[in-house]
Amino acid sequence: MITVAVVDDDRMLLDGLRSWLAGADGLRLLAAVATVDALLAVPGRAPDVVLLDLLLRDASVPEDNVRRVRAAGSRVLIISTVADRERIVAAVAAGADGYLTKDHDLDTLVAAIGAVAAGGTAHSPELAFAWAHDTGRDRPRLAPRERQVLLDYASGLTLKATARRARISPNTAKYYLDQVKEKYHRAGRPAYTKTDLARRVREDGLDL
Repeated sequence: MITVAVVDDDRMLLDGLRSWLAGADGLRLLAAVATVDALLAVPGRAPDVVLLDLLLRDASVPEDNVRRVRAAGSRVLIISTVADRERIVAAVAAGADGYLTKDHDLDTLVAAIGAVAAGGTAHSPELAFAWAHDTGRDRPRLAPRERQVLLDYASGLTLKATARRARISPNTAKYYLDQVKEKYHRAGRPAYTKTDLARRVREDGLDL
């Protein structure tokens, strides 16, 4: 059973989500509130996944909201009517695990919640577009071979297996990985381990 909470200040949407999620197998709604403060005040264990509106009327900063919810122990799926590329990228970089616009159907939402609860990323055309057009300075520019080696290695392959897939030597594969790590370090986002690299892949939407 995946536990879910909703943070949104649109009362009609909250009522609709309550109704939707009540009929979804394998999901249990724990709270539906208007602010992150209200969510964090709810007693008991943190929900597995929080559906978080990108822009709330309390003037809270979206990235701060994401960080606070993550720090409380929940994963975050952004849902919004706002297709603001920079805000989407910033929210995911802050720790959100996916983004959906509010015009998706229930099956898409349930699938996204399941993917996020399992530790993955909820892919969507809007998120892919945002990443594809991201020009932020903290996102390293990777050469095609660097990206290929990064994706294969971060997916769980050994260095030797990564090299075989790219048809290069292990030493060359290590060189590309070192280049990737150096670029992330210069961007202020160090990635020392395979786990770090996998996190950067998710944050930067490289696996979309």
